[in-house]
Amino acid sequence: MSIPALNAGIKGIHQGLNNMRRDASAIAQAINTDAAGSNNERPVDVAGPLVNLKIDSLQIQASGKVVESVSDIIGSLLDVTA
Repeated sequence: MSIPALNAGIKGIHQGLNNMRRDASAIAQAINTDAAGSNNERPVDVAGPLVNLKIDSLQIQASGKVVESVSDIIGSLLDVTA
């Protein structure tokens, strides 16, 4: 049995984690590039990936709430039918 809302919540968590890994990697690369003493005259911009990390975190939290709500609803339905 497939529950679309549950699948959407799990997919949201998975997507948020993948995005978080991508953004954390971008920050780490920027810091490592800057620390290596490259002759790069432009400062390394990590503001975008840092903001995206917060957005990713909020997406994971929201998707977790969806999964939690679906679980509560299924539990309530099972209580009613028992």
